[in-house]
Amino acid sequence: MFFIDTIEVAGLGNRSYLAGGERTAVAVDPPRDIDQVITAAARRGVRISHVVETHVHNDYVTGGLELARLTGAAYLVPAGARVSYERVPVHDGDRSEIDATAGLILRALATPGHTPHHTSYALEENGTAVAVFTGGSLLIGTVGRPDLVEPRLTEHLAQAQHASAHRLATELPDDTAVLPTHGFGSFCSSGQAEGEYTTIGKEKASNEALTRDVDTFVADLLAGLDDIPAYYTHMGPANAAGPAPVDLSPPAVANAEEIAARLAAGEWVVDLRNRVAFAEGHVVGSFNFEAEGQLATYLAWLIPWGKPVTLLAESAGQLAAAQRELVRVGIDRPAAAATGEPARWAREGEDLASFSRATFADLAGHSKDGVVVLDVRRASERSAGFIEGSVHIPIHALHRRVHEVPEGQVWVHCAGGMRAAIAASLLDAAGRDVVAVDDSFDSAERAGLTVDTL
Repeated sequence: MFFIDTIEVAGLGNRSYLAGGERTAVAVDPPRDIDQVITAAARRGVRISHVVETHVHNDYVTGGLELARLTGAAYLVPAGARVSYERVPVHDGDRSEIDATAGLILRALATPGHTPHHTSYALEENGTAVAVFTGGSLLIGTVGRPDLVEPRLTEHLAQAQHASAHRLATELPDDTAVLPTHGFGSFCSSGQAEGEYTTIGKEKASNEALTRDVDTFVADLLAGLDDIPAYYTHMGPANAAGPAPVDLSPPAVANAEEIAARLAAGEWVVDLRNRVAFAEGHVVGSFNFEAEGQLATYLAWLIPWGKPVTLLAESAGQLAAAQRELVRVGIDRPAAAATGEPARWAREGEDLASFSRATFADLAGHSKDGVVVLDVRRASERSAGFIEGSVHIPIHALHRRVHEVPEGQVWVHCAGGMRAAIAASLLDAAGRDVVAVDDSFDSAERAGLTVDTL
């Protein structure tokens, strides 16, 4: 008998896996905070004998090197990946015994496309594939994007994705479980996962990589590629160099004077509370990135790389969870932190800032005189419909382009409210009169606002 445990990394839209038998197991594409993988192995009562990477990751810092060091496991990395540390180089067709008692073998399958060296791993029980860990190759209803390595390679890698998907579909039984790393919100995926579970057979019937000819597939894939988070530039080099162990101990405590000093120095002070609480009252100049949202993705995307960040949280638990999220994308140590209420974070005599929240119905009923409607969605989202007359600056570019927002009261919106709250906090910190539209964009048309397609 074998087991496969899924380790969700929801904030980044990824999954990691622990698979094995009665005694030993393999960890696949582990996140940087490896304690949860170790806990999963302890719960199963197994030793981690192997740690494998499907590729050098572009969207997060891996915990694979440290996990292998702590457990004494063999660290398997595709042979074609250029890395600076000792590892077991994996070639196509290599087999690794995971648990002899359970008859478990891990077989490497070269599946280039997401990266040139990408490798999938079929888990075989007594010679029959029962699951395949596909990393950024064949995903649920889609594939990993091919444009994260080198622009000149993108079309070639897109063609390779098609070939790799067909290789998996040809060589593996239809009932083989497909277990990808990406596809659950990660920008490493070319699309959102369609469901939570799939098999080779299901993908053969529905995945466009397997139902379309290569030319049509490649053309559609390239046309649908979205913006690349800026911090991805730093993830590959960090993973190739060998990430350092993480330190999740509490940061230094910042009082109101230090918070003010850090703001005055141009550092980022990030309020992790929910957007409703932030809008009602916050330290002047602070930014709002909700701890319950895609904190790591959007903070790492927007913050100038290496800029010191101070975290403000409502509780020690919220702070600890945020630290865990941030180390996964290379924001290793907050410069300082504070917990509690915003009144404790402002100096005596200083007022808290606030701004209004609204719906699209409110916008429809409001006078348009002196009002600027700011759309902070990505261009791919705006192409499907927008509010006539709205200004478009994607959220990831806004902090550099605040000066481009026209004069007037700014009603800022996104697709659901989270990014609008981030944008509102950036504008508020810049001294603008802002209203955060906390509503689903589907409500815009129902509210009577003119929505056209480009």
